[in-house]
Amino acid sequence: MNWRLTMIEIEKVKEISALFNPQMIEFCQRLIRTPSLPGEEEAVSELFLEEMKLLGYDEVFRDRWGNITGVIRGTEPGPAIMYNGHLDHVDPGDRLEWGGYDPYGAEIDECPVFDQNLTLEEIVPVIHGRGSADLKGGAAAQVYAGGILVQLRKEGCPIRGTFIISMVSMEENGEMLGMLKLLDETFAEKGIHIDGMVNCEPSSLKIMLGHRGRVELKVTVFGSSCHGSSPWLGVNAVTKAAKLILEIEKAVWSNGHEDKDLGRSGIALTIIECEPAALCIVPDKCHITYDRRLVPGETVEGAIAEIQHIIDRLSEEDEEFKAAVKVNSAERRAYTGAAAAIESQKEVWKIEAEHPFVQACAKGLEDAGQIPQFGYWSFSTDIPAVGARMKKPVIGYSGMQEFYIHRPIEKVRIDYLEKSLVGNVSMFLRLVQLPKEVFQCE
Repeated sequence: MNWRLTMIEIEKVKEISALFNPQMIEFCQRLIRTPSLPGEEEAVSELFLEEMKLLGYDEVFRDRWGNITGVIRGTEPGPAIMYNGHLDHVDPGDRLEWGGYDPYGAEIDECPVFDQNLTLEEIVPVIHGRGSADLKGGAAAQVYAGGILVQLRKEGCPIRGTFIISMVSMEENGEMLGMLKLLDETFAEKGIHIDGMVNCEPSSLKIMLGHRGRVELKVTVFGSSCHGSSPWLGVNAVTKAAKLILEIEKAVWSNGHEDKDLGRSGIALTIIECEPAALCIVPDKCHITYDRRLVPGETVEGAIAEIQHIIDRLSEEDEEFKAAVKVNSAERRAYTGAAAAIESQKEVWKIEAEHPFVQACAKGLEDAGQIPQFGYWSFSTDIPAVGARMKKPVIGYSGMQEFYIHRPIEKVRIDYLEKSLVGNVSMFLRLVQLPKEVFQCE
């Protein structure tokens, strides 16, 4: 069988896509109108299940962690490519900041929105609302990409390989818990394997090739409590923490760790608490939470050691100074009731533009009439579960834009969603032509 794509096949994909576009947009609106905060994704998961059944997916199921999976089997053996996103979204925040739009309204209108490279604004139709850009627009396009493959198969077109779609729970706060449970438990139990993945975090129709790693570090500074009227009788943990905070900031930002594509490593103090937090009592503990971003060459162990070195130095200089550092962890509970504790860390993920998997995706976009561009994310994703731990080839691609996420101006361009629908299918048709060696673990 010759799997070389022909213009006839691509035109067929575009023809079906044009018919599906109104349904895809309406589905996207229904997703946005369905609140799905982390741990509260049941209602939106039902929408995904029903839509995939309606489109004719061969298998659709929910696992005990609330993850949703759909499977479409080709007419011939070939690679299994997973298209992936998540069910949840961040809190919409103060609704007064949404400029008159209901964050769950999914209103469509025309308004100024940036182009692919943030160089100019264009007046185009968009869908407004929380989750539109992160990432229900991209999820809708992936679901309907599967629908196009089903339709191609119905019309007698040969489809090689297996199309798998997964929408995982608790991505926004789960530190890959939903994804890891899907891969390590659910897929293992069902005998499902994947050879590569396309993730639909916002990419502005670019092929995304990497992001920095992340670890959440918790530093506890210890003191000794006493009455606030006589602070000299104790050791104020917050006062001791003040110098440590400055030293950590200085050390991390001056460490010189940088990647030409991913940028600098970094650190941000995100939470500071003390105990007992009460009037007239000097606190004996100060807890500091850091968001530490890692670049290639850095490790979680190295990030901990960097802070431990500062703690050791301050302890030598001040016999009253005592502190400890560790990776933060927390229990996450899915809407199904399943719960587990997980450490807050994600590896660095990066794939080279020259990788055959990436080049096949680029060729697929060319087939779809798009000019391939490459980029890197400033945020982290669930991709390291596949790209770093399983060492499978992965890229990011969608019509959503990073500029609009987690903000009260969240929106998604309808024209980009329509382009991404064709792009997703064209990439799949190219990827399943690749030889098995491309997908081998390193």
